[in-house]
Amino acid sequence: MINLYDIHQAANGQFFGERAATLFTDFCLDPAAIEENQLFVALRTDQGDTHYYIEEAIQNGAAGILCVDPPTCDTTGVSVLMVDDTVDGLVQWAQQVLQKLPVKPIVVVGSATKSATVDAISHVLSTRYEVLRGDVNVSGKLSVPLSLPRLTAQHDFVVFKIMPSVPSEMSQMLEAINPHIGVITNVDCVHPANFADCDAYIHEIATVTEYLSQDDFLIINYDDEQVRQMTAHSTSQAQLRTIGTDRFGADLLAFNVKVGLERVGFDLRYGDERFVAKWSPIVGKHHLYSILSAIQVGLCADISVSDALASLTNLGTLPGRMALLDGINGSILIDDSYAGSHASTIDALNWLKEIRDDGQRTIFVLGDMENSGRNNRFAHRSIGQYVADIADIIVTQGLNAALTARSSVDSGKDVADVRITYSTQDTITAVKSLGITSDDIILIKGSVRAGMEDVVAGLLENPERDSSLLVRQQRRNRDENTFLRPSWIDIDVDAIANNVRIIKSHIGDVELMAVVKADAYGHGAVMVARTALANGATQLAVASIAEAIELRDAGIRAPILVMTYAPAQTVRQAHQLDITLTVYDVEQAEQYDRVARTLSGKLKVHIKIDSGMGRLGILADEAMRAFRLFNALNNLEVEGVYTHFSSAEDDPDYTAYQVETFLEAIRPLRAAGIRVKYTHAANSPGTLASTDNHFNLVRPGVMLYGLPPSEETPLYEGMRPAMSWKTSVIQVKLFPAGHPIGYGRTYVTSDEELIAFLPVGYADGFRRSPNTWEYVLIKGQRAPVVGRISMEKVAVSVTHISNVRAGDEVVLLGKQGNEEITATMIADWLGTINYEVVSNILARVPRR
Repeated sequence: MINLYDIHQAANGQFFGERAATLFTDFCLDPAAIEENQLFVALRTDQGDTHYYIEEAIQNGAAGILCVDPPTCDTTGVSVLMVDDTVDGLVQWAQQVLQKLPVKPIVVVGSATKSATVDAISHVLSTRYEVLRGDVNVSGKLSVPLSLPRLTAQHDFVVFKIMPSVPSEMSQMLEAINPHIGVITNVDCVHPANFADCDAYIHEIATVTEYLSQDDFLIINYDDEQVRQMTAHSTSQAQLRTIGTDRFGADLLAFNVKVGLERVGFDLRYGDERFVAKWSPIVGKHHLYSILSAIQVGLCADISVSDALASLTNLGTLPGRMALLDGINGSILIDDSYAGSHASTIDALNWLKEIRDDGQRTIFVLGDMENSGRNNRFAHRSIGQYVADIADIIVTQGLNAALTARSSVDSGKDVADVRITYSTQDTITAVKSLGITSDDIILIKGSVRAGMEDVVAGLLENPERDSSLLVRQQRRNRDENTFLRPSWIDIDVDAIANNVRIIKSHIGDVELMAVVKADAYGHGAVMVARTALANGATQLAVASIAEAIELRDAGIRAPILVMTYAPAQTVRQAHQLDITLTVYDVEQAEQYDRVARTLSGKLKVHIKIDSGMGRLGILADEAMRAFRLFNALNNLEVEGVYTHFSSAEDDPDYTAYQVETFLEAIRPLRAAGIRVKYTHAANSPGTLASTDNHFNLVRPGVMLYGLPPSEETPLYEGMRPAMSWKTSVIQVKLFPAGHPIGYGRTYVTSDEELIAFLPVGYADGFRRSPNTWEYVLIKGQRAPVVGRISMEKVAVSVTHISNVRAGDEVVLLGKQGNEEITATMIADWLGTINYEVVSNILARVPRR
């Protein structure tokens, strides 16, 4: 239990208002996940300030609030304790609790397998002692206090898993814990995102040695070179105990290791003793270090090796840590979705390498791994190089994981054995499309934010029975902004997939060519192209040869049509990459034919007819003569013929005229000896307006992204927008009446006014003139834009919105609360169309 008076004393706190409950069952950091009799902790961190959610926490049943600032809402019936810093205050409370109780703390540190080590240690000690497992999935100082609400005087040991999130945190945690036993699992220098270099990270991990006295124990992984060197240079007086599987010289050595699908077997040497043919029901050799650590801890607590080994034969598997589950069609699922560091991913792949045999197919499914700072891209690429020779099939989900897929192809993996997706459902579909059988082993890995447990859930043979075995069953937040820029774009890939499927359901057997020009209207061409192809599209269309090459460089093999000008000097590259070009006049076609004459095989082209658009294309009344000339060009393969509608969104009569003109123009094709595979005309409004426009292929563009072409042409039911644009408040200032705001003094406050400043401007695509946004959304309310837009700054009035602070999320495009700003609304404000709104957000604004 948590005693509020203990926190008050330890953190030198101050009560605010009446005191209601003083005993609490647990802490809670998420205002939407409050359970009965919990204490909500308001945090002010790099990720934001949850003081703004105190009212929500109270409404959801919080019995108490721990905060820095006094609440501005009604706190009747709720205890409120104010401290200088909630995190430091809780650490001070944790230190006081541990000093009061006769419990022996154990700390587990390292880059990987910490949770499994905590579990194995707790399992062994529990054969004789009362043990509290402090395995909370939080890095940094909060991991210490969050582990302690269930600690009582009856506990003999408490086992902590701690991981520094920034430099110098380890010493503060260890000072609070005052450990009796320290365990160092391993060190992976790819892992730390917030450390200057490997040496800084190693130094932080090594801090544990400084807090152990001669009566304490330090247990290390003797196989890990970094750990071994770290402790060799340590001045710690602790009693050193070593474990290993590869390097003779460890105090406790496992050898003759046999890695199986459901267990690991080994012989064990401890001093002069030998323990032959031992085993534990764990998956992976890397978890053997957890077993050995647990045995060593047991020895420190007077539990014999034999007793520890006996208890470890019934050690359970933790959810999401190499857990074996029954997959679809009798396959074996290995659920390793709890976390996705570089080190733990290598460990999982090493297990896959050990257990595979000729009769089984191995499928590796990887979501984005945890951010490793400047090492992030290297981490994903190195996994691709490593997995290329291990897994038969590789499926990746997410922008970073796509680097792994590409790297595996660069390392010799057949592109046909690699799938790249960007959403949970597409990943599940991609795996199912492989024809899964009982001979398949599917290993699923990824970070917390990747949410790969959802993929596991979609591949379970019996989800009703086994879904409770997955990690993170409760609400989790994957929306942390991890970008270096404080303005970002969120792309709902599931919305794009949904939109493509809906279009396909309406067009039936007609082929769908997804238009992904202009970086998929600002949504990300590679991501959108793969998503569209995974959900019903069969071809892609772009505006330039450069855009087509980008897709080919990403490993996309589907047909690609360049719909506008491609210089004759690009013909060789187009032919080499199997890119189809558009021809729209005879002279251009002859140029292409001359270049293609030197190539092996014909250049694929589509003929464009100008049926009334008044842009590129052969005029309808000149089509007959052009077709005769095209027929004489032996080096071109005319695959298709098409036109483009000028006003299908609002003029059905003129569209019908264009259709008739187009049909009249192409009737002589067969007479000219030209047989085409594809005839197409319908853009998004043409697709929506009438099935008469569909022919045997449609080219939807803006509707893919959930944007209606016009008010007169609504989308199919169920389609939704995919893009949101967000930023954050960086300053809030109270200005007196008569004060100018921004360049040119175009806005002057008439009364005292509260102004919030946003780090976004015309250099990001937030238009300056002649018109700009009317308002943005803050706390679900409209905040009018005031003054002139700067290159990277916007001012908005927030006088009418309570409690606006720096760090608050701001929506420029999308939903917040009950309010929504759509691309069509913005287009009306700017005097343009929604196409331009989304396409004009510059590439420097990161997408996720």
